[in-house]
Amino acid sequence: MCQTPTETIQGYKVPSVRQFSVFLENRVGRLLDLLRHFDDASHVHVVGLNVIDSSDHAVIRMIPDDADAARILLRELGIAFSEVDVVVTVIDDAHSLADLCLYLLGAELNILFIYSLISQSSIGDSTIAVAIDDLTLGGQLLLRKGFNLLGEADLTS
Repeated sequence: MCQTPTETIQGYKVPSVRQFSVFLENRVGRLLDLLRHFDDASHVHVVGLNVIDSSDHAVIRMIPDDADAARILLRELGIAFSEVDVVVTVIDDAHSLADLCLYLLGAELNILFIYSLISQSSIGDSTIAVAIDDLTLGGQLLLRKGFNLLGEADLTS
């Protein structure tokens, strides 16, 4: 599938959020250690978290409220990670999770993964992070269907 350019000709970019996939050895207490580092860094907070476990390692998908600060912290800690942009959207009575899946399926877009974010009082409704194989096209489609897409600034507490 051909990727849609990240910006339109008019310079519009779909709101997205940076997700970090952190690679940790699968040992008791490693997740706690990682989260304590974020707690100790008063300038960055984890607002989304998903753990994928295997026998020898774990992949921690996390969304911070400040991607630049999270990147610096992870590098200082010497922790291996990768980054990807995801769409964060509000799920409410008017815009259900089933609707989101239906609209993306209608455009033949694949959902790579999806998970809930930690509740934020400033956001209110349920929020989810969605990785789509074509972020720009998927984001534009969801915006046209009335979904509220959030950016990093919307995640700050």
